[in-house]
Amino acid sequence: MNLNQMVQEENLEVPDNFFYNIQKYKEHLFKWNKIHNLTGAKDEKMIDLFIFDALYPISFLPKVDTILDIGTGAGFPGMILALALPKTAVTLVEPLAKRASFLQFIKADLELQNVNVVKQKVEQMQPHIFELITSRAVTDTKMLLQLSRNFRDENTKYLFYKGEKVYEEIPEGMKYKVIETKNRHYLLLGEQE
Repeated sequence: MNLNQMVQEENLEVPDNFFYNIQKYKEHLFKWNKIHNLTGAKDEKMIDLFIFDALYPISFLPKVDTILDIGTGAGFPGMILALALPKTAVTLVEPLAKRASFLQFIKADLELQNVNVVKQKVEQMQPHIFELITSRAVTDTKMLLQLSRNFRDENTKYLFYKGEKVYEEIPEGMKYKVIETKNRHYLLLGEQE
């Protein structure tokens, strides 16, 4: 099943230009990946799965105006969310130069007004409050909460892309919801109880 079919099957609402932009993104990713090894996903089927994995949360996320994605890598999930949510300002934090350069290139090539690429570690950034903080495959939940402490207030929500051990990482005293799919567990964290 290709990406278009997966999106249709789940009834995900994406902007009119989403598939055009995703196609351009994939073309660039394949070219850059040959030289810079940006992601372990090497074929279109795997890239489509990564994209769908990043995109799926738009089916349950609350509407937000700002997102901080910690450790965006080649664009998962932050760049994909930015393409799906053009009215949301998305800050992509990626310390590795080759990955940050790729993200900057995609931003320029697709003329993405809602994307800000920050080439540094999140703990080196100036404090700024975001409505949603996301991360995929960076570190455990406790460490992510620690790293993001300067970027949240009592209203900030978190979306962490996790595996089956998600239930071992739920922080005490925080409201949470786990959305389980076949290949992924999404941990949505809210305010303190």
